[in-house]
Amino acid sequence: MIVPRHYEDLNVLHENTLPSRAYYIPVAGRGCDTLFHREESTRFQLLSGIWEFRYYDSIYDLQDEFYQVGYDMSSYDRIPVPSCWQNYGYDRHQYTNVRYPFPMDPPYVPQENPCGAYVRHFDYVKSEEAPRAYLNFEGVDSCFYVWLNGTYVGYSQVSHSTSEFDVTGCVRQGDNTLAVLVLKWCDGSYMEDQDKFRMSGIFRDVYLLKRPEKGIFDYFITTRPEEGRAGLELRLTFYGGNVPVTASLYAPDGTLIGTKAAADLSAASGEPRSVEGAGGQDLGGWDAGLSMTIPEPQLWSAENPVLYTLALSCQDELIEEKVGIRQIAVKDGVVYLNGQKIKFHGVNRHDSDPVTGFTVSLEQIMTDLRLMKEHNVNCIRTSHYPNRPEFYQLCDRYGFMVIDEADNESHGTSTVYMNTAEWDVRKKRWNRAIANNPLFTEAAVDRVQRCVHRDKNRPSVVIWSMGNECAYGCTFEEALRWVKSADRTRLTHYESSIYTAEDREYDLSNIDLFSRMYASLDEMRRYFAEKPEKPFIQCEFCHAMGNGPGDLEDYFQVIQAYDGACGGFVWEWCDHAIDMGRTKDGRKKYGYGGDHDEYPHDGNFCMDGLVYPDRRPHTGLKEFKNVYRPVRAAAFDQEQKTVTLRNYMDFTNLKDYIDISYVLTCDGKVTERGSLAAAPDIAPHGQAAAALDFQVPDRGKCYLRLLYRLKTASGLLPAGFLLGFDELPVETGDNRNQTVACLLADRDGLNPIRVREDDRYLYVESDSFV
Repeated sequence: MIVPRHYEDLNVLHENTLPSRAYYIPVAGRGCDTLFHREESTRFQLLSGIWEFRYYDSIYDLQDEFYQVGYDMSSYDRIPVPSCWQNYGYDRHQYTNVRYPFPMDPPYVPQENPCGAYVRHFDYVKSEEAPRAYLNFEGVDSCFYVWLNGTYVGYSQVSHSTSEFDVTGCVRQGDNTLAVLVLKWCDGSYMEDQDKFRMSGIFRDVYLLKRPEKGIFDYFITTRPEEGRAGLELRLTFYGGNVPVTASLYAPDGTLIGTKAAADLSAASGEPRSVEGAGGQDLGGWDAGLSMTIPEPQLWSAENPVLYTLALSCQDELIEEKVGIRQIAVKDGVVYLNGQKIKFHGVNRHDSDPVTGFTVSLEQIMTDLRLMKEHNVNCIRTSHYPNRPEFYQLCDRYGFMVIDEADNESHGTSTVYMNTAEWDVRKKRWNRAIANNPLFTEAAVDRVQRCVHRDKNRPSVVIWSMGNECAYGCTFEEALRWVKSADRTRLTHYESSIYTAEDREYDLSNIDLFSRMYASLDEMRRYFAEKPEKPFIQCEFCHAMGNGPGDLEDYFQVIQAYDGACGGFVWEWCDHAIDMGRTKDGRKKYGYGGDHDEYPHDGNFCMDGLVYPDRRPHTGLKEFKNVYRPVRAAAFDQEQKTVTLRNYMDFTNLKDYIDISYVLTCDGKVTERGSLAAAPDIAPHGQAAAALDFQVPDRGKCYLRLLYRLKTASGLLPAGFLLGFDELPVETGDNRNQTVACLLADRDGLNPIRVREDDRYLYVESDSFV
């Protein structure tokens, strides 16, 4: 074997990686769009593209030192990076939910462990202002070894996280050879047992950052809204030694609010955080920092995602960061954002595409976010791993709250070595293999740290999730302790904390929310009958498989009945499938579990989303949209011709957001249309009456439909976009549908009818109606 067996060694999670840090792209000067066009930065060199590639069924089949400069690549194929190699005909697709895709024997994986050898040649031009080079991989499944110009660079795992290497010493002016060996499975795969297709390869971008000899390594921005003002705190660490930093804060309209120099903190804040090695990371020991006061701040929320700009100037480099001022907290068992009680109407989202797998572009993410806005989604749980870093910047900009979930799921341990089918017995044994096994503590903490460090400056992230469906034990207790010591500006979540053994008392003190999956309405009522201290959240509910979900309105009513019920997240956003071309008659054809000769598999259980694989909405998404409409008719007084409207938004006055029109129909035909000159002045969570002007027909089956449209263009939605509707029955002198009544009368010989037609309609007539 040409590499050491780090992939089966729990003591080697990473080798030669830099500590995790906040995501940012440095630039040489202001004005560069590092969200949609980060390649425009002269400090950023994208290495994605077409790479040389060779697939091996087993790591033992790879005998050559392919990473050496000048190695004969004539037998190699070519593959795009980023991509998943299964989508290009290598290996096979496999869908499993709970079961591991290989025999369980942690930390060992099968000897027949497939791998892919990647090689990329690139030109490098050294910069006098930025001579240092840092190599970044944003996502590789499952683990990988790296060489540059024949020199071993390092090793890393944790598929959905960024791994960064200092390659200053081995990058050359001119032509360079980058080689990467990716293994399909490693000991980390036991903690990546998510309900999804199992795919492999370099599936996110690879790039170099050119940096000065000294500069900012990491930073943490926190905000604190107060009466009439807000406080902003910035903490920094450096590489190569301390350097002067100037921070300039700009208002949302671009106006400069103030500029301040960072002061030295290293002597006052404990030992400085080292940037050598990858172990023992925390968010303490900052080298420098500053505080700013923002007068009359505009606060960030999903309804009004206002962003400031903080420019960090440091010698020959500039880092620009978007800042949202917001505060999330729990008080008396209720979740508050900026002092207001809130409700999450959310979805669980995987990175999933039938053609590209879990390689997703910004355009694909934007498609999802636009659809979510169109259907009144305000929060996303990143099930069950961190998304690509720009996803969170888009959520900042367009207004989505996020539960950011660490890349940790060991669901398969709930079924292995269990000699009983009784769930009450199995759930008490679930945590033995991994969750309550001290051998996995370092790995569990590492996965949480990598998530928190990368995304800690994103205002959209309001909750840290430790992972999904692993049961609970010492590994998560330690991870939660670290999170609470590192970041007290967000809430913590972990649903699987309810699954423990009876061997000891488990520490749940660092979990802020009581989280459940698919809890019944009665279970929710029983929970609140006990007057609990923690808010209740359904991190998965209303399963969307088939013609589901069908109980959204029922859950909406119960969630609204309790302040401590902060909402839920539908499982799930999108059907998972593999593009299989088209049928003989031209229809799109998709594959799911079992369509790829794989074993084991879980059939079509992956087809459970609110949208189809190509993002066409299911009917369930249409129901979701109207259940979570921003305003509802709470009462209707037909005699007074008034409707009482309730504002279900958390921060926005109805008059500033909605235009209301109405349509009166009788026996299916429109008899009258109208609109309100202006939506009534209704504060968030409030209600008030609005007067309507319409004439009630003498007879017929009548309905008054209220249409709620967006007043002005907002983010991803145009002005006039339909956000929801109410349909109210209107009483007439004879509430029967008169067409039907006459047809029935004719059947009994009481009322002659006539039928005529034109090019468009069929008309049923009698002496009294048409």
